Amino acid sequence: MRIASTQYHTTMNTALQTASARLQNMLQKMASGERYSLPSENPIANVRLSRLTREEAALDQYLDNIATLQSTMARNEALLTGMSADMLSARDLLVWASDGSNTSEDIIAVASSLKPLMDSLFYNTNTLDAEGRYVFSGTASDRPTVSYDPLAPVGTRYTATGNSVQQLVAVGNGITQPANVSLPEMADVLNVLERIYATLQTPGVSANDPAVRAELTAALGGLDDAINFNSGKIAMLGGSQNILETLQANHSNVSLSNKQAALVIGQLDYGDAAVKLNGYTAAIQATQKAYSQVAKLSLFDAI
Repeated sequence: MRIASTQYHTTMNTALQTASARLQNMLQKMASGERYSLPSENPIANVRLSRLTREEAALDQYLDNIATLQSTMARNEALLTGMSADMLSARDLLVWASDGSNTSEDIIAVASSLKPLMDSLFYNTNTLDAEGRYVFSGTASDRPTVSYDPLAPVGTRYTATGNSVQQLVAVGNGITQPANVSLPEMADVLNVLERIYATLQTPGVSANDPAVRAELTAALGGLDDAINFNSGKIAMLGGSQNILETLQANHSNVSLSNKQAALVIGQLDYGDAAVKLNGYTAAIQATQKAYSQVAKLSLFDAI
């Protein structure tokens, strides 16, 4: 059978181009470390890798959310702990003021110590974060948690202007945690303290006066309630942080497992790749040598 020179050259060029493409593809795989350059090389493995990639992206987002929440909760816990300390100090002052042996001057001195604690509680309740948003105002973070109206009657000047809506953050598949703590109750606490503060400042005040005694008892009861709900919020934050730590560890373990699975499925076997690379290189060299030798042949050599 005779083969035309044009057909022969075309066939050889096609063979060389195919072998060169295989060699180049293998070199690219060895450079990237990936077993598959195209999804068509192994559709099933590509689907598995895509699923692992999506799950890994979700885990990364959950871990970022958890890290942000942990920082927020630690700050809120520190603020609430400081407020609890202020309320306990105020309670101690009121207990001391309830001693019937105190003079009017002693009680007025107690009142003067009470005012800085009230200011501290009001300031901490209306704490702003780095972006200028009120920390304890729920979703109404553009409004103060508690507002003060100096023109209102004593005992009603503090008003809750935030809300109690929770800001939920996804920390797992179908799992959310509140990112905020709301303190509308602090308006009542501050009103109770201001009312007893005004009473204790009255000249000639006496703890043995039934009316004063009743107000002191009411103020102590209000403070006890406030200390209890504040302690409850601190405990809730502690429990939430424990949950976040557990979720963080679980997500990290799953992420590590996914990465190992992705390596098994998609990582290039360099030993096998080296053998194939040598084979493609040898094929190209052999084809080039054969091409060069056959190209020298001529029918006139047989005459």
